[in-house]
Amino acid sequence: MIKIPIYEPSLSGNEKKYVNDCLDSTWISSKGKYLQLFEDRFKNFIGVKYATAVSNGTVAIHLALIALGVGPEDEVIVPTLTYIASVNAIAYTGAVPVFVDSVEPSWQMDIEDVKRKITAKTKAIMAVHLYGHPCDMKSLKELCVEKNIFLIEDCAEAIGSMFENQHVGTFGDISTFSFFGNKTITTGEGGMVVTNDETLYDRAVHFKGQGLAQHRQYWHDVIGYNYRMTNICAAIGYAQMEQIEHFIERKREIANLYREQFLNTNIEFHHEAENVKHTYWMCSILVPDDKSRDDLRSYLSNKGIETRPLFYPVHTMPMYSRKFQRHAIAEKLGWRGINLPSFPGLTNEQVIEICTAVKDFYK
Repeated sequence: MIKIPIYEPSLSGNEKKYVNDCLDSTWISSKGKYLQLFEDRFKNFIGVKYATAVSNGTVAIHLALIALGVGPEDEVIVPTLTYIASVNAIAYTGAVPVFVDSVEPSWQMDIEDVKRKITAKTKAIMAVHLYGHPCDMKSLKELCVEKNIFLIEDCAEAIGSMFENQHVGTFGDISTFSFFGNKTITTGEGGMVVTNDETLYDRAVHFKGQGLAQHRQYWHDVIGYNYRMTNICAAIGYAQMEQIEHFIERKREIANLYREQFLNTNIEFHHEAENVKHTYWMCSILVPDDKSRDDLRSYLSNKGIETRPLFYPVHTMPMYSRKFQRHAIAEKLGWRGINLPSFPGLTNEQVIEICTAVKDFYK
C-alpha cells in the first residue's frame, strides 16, 4: 500500500468549474476559449511572445524539431541524463542524437563536452533543465550564436525555473514544456511550444494542425500531425496557472526541508547553483553507493513511501547503445540517484517521516 506517493496533482482550484464550462459549451475538442486563455496566461508568465498548446510534452519536442527543419543527416546534441522523450523525439525526425555527459553538482549538461561534440552536421543543441534546475544558458547561448547552431530548451521539468532571473524557455530559438499529471502544473496530458520567433511559431501551428493551409479550407500543403490540445485540457491548465506561484513556492519549501533534514548525513541532496532558481519538479538525492540504492528503495516501499530512480543515461539503453560510450558523471548519478515525494500537497510531517526512514536505513 502506498501511503506517500511520489507525486499527485493538486486540483483544488477552478479545474472542475472550467471543465464543466467546457462541457456546458460543448467545445470539448481542439477549439474553444480556454486554449487561447491558457496559451496567453502561460506565455505572459514566462515572458515569451508566442505559445501554442499541444497534446503532450513529447510531441512538443518533436514539433519544435520539425519547426526548425531538423531531419536526416543532422545531429542534435542532447544530455544522456534525461527522460527518454528528449532523445526519441530527435530519432523521430531521422536525425542523430549525440550524447553529452553531466556536471556536478548541478547534474546538468557538460558545456565542455558539448563543445567537443560539435561537428559540421550539428543542427541544434537541446538543453534539458533536469529536475527543475536550469542549465548554464549563458554559455550555451553564446556557443550557439558563435557556431550558428539552433538552441532548443526542453523545459518539461522546469516551469518557473530561472537562470540569472530570466525564465527558462526564453533563451532558446524554441522551447517546450510538459503538463503530464506529475508535472508542476498539469493538464492530464499536454504540452506547450514557445518561441520569440514569429516564423517558428507559424510553422509549429501549421504542423501541429495536420498541415492545414491557412487560406484554403481542407487543403493541406505539408505532411502535418494531429498534435493539438483539447479545450478541456486547456481549461485544467488555465486553472492550474492561477495557482502556479503557490505550487512553486511550496515545492521550494519542501526541498529546503529535505535539505535541512539531510545535513550532516551521507545523503547528497540536489544542489542549487547561486545564479538559478530551482523549482524542484522532483526532490532528488544521491545515496552513498549504487549497491545500496535499490535496497533503500525497497525499504522505503515497505514503509509505504513511493520513490523512483533517477533517469538511466539514455546511451546505456539498447536502442541507443550500439556504439559503446562512457559518460562517467551521468552514469554515477543514474545509478546512485533517487527521486523522493515532492508534490505541493506533501506535509512537513511527511517529509520528516521520509527523511527519518532514509536515515534509519543507513544507521
